[in-house]
Amino acid sequence: KVLLTDITYLPYGGGQTAYLSCVKDVATREILAYELSTSLSMKIVYRTLAKLEESLGGNIHPEAIIHSDQGFHYTHPDYQEIVKEMGLVQSMSRRGNCLDNAPMESFFGHFKDDVDNKDALSLFDLKVMVDEYMEHYNTTRKQWNLKKMTPEQYRSHLIAT
Repeated sequence: KVLLTDITYLPYGGGQTAYLSCVKDVATREILAYELSTSLSMKIVYRTLAKLEESLGGNIHPEAIIHSDQGFHYTHPDYQEIVKEMGLVQSMSRRGNCLDNAPMESFFGHFKDDVDNKDALSLFDLKVMVDEYMEHYNTTRKQWNLKKMTPEQYRSHLIAT
């Protein structure tokens, strides 16, 4: 029911910067959608939302919430309209309060600890690293707070119970 979204920066290729936008399911901790871009234009969040919609396959809980900080992407009227059209309720942190988006920040911290993105020589190399990590995180990285299951296993467990 509750999704988190945010964007982080990833240095690569000897001084270049890419940006990673993600949507995370709070219950399963699964990364449902992500987009890597060299630009912080609005396209990064539009593409992330399109991937989220595809990932969910129209299966959106009627009370689903997407939570973010108050960054310019998330306060933009076009973004807010797309979120509304998807059937999601938008929620944002109070200004200067990042604690309620802590699980998303925590994910980015683990990502940066586990992935040597600075070793990527090109955007393509970085994309391969990001894709491999997302697959690992969702399908093979077991988490203590998910009954020692992966996010994918935990989602299946919740559906079965």
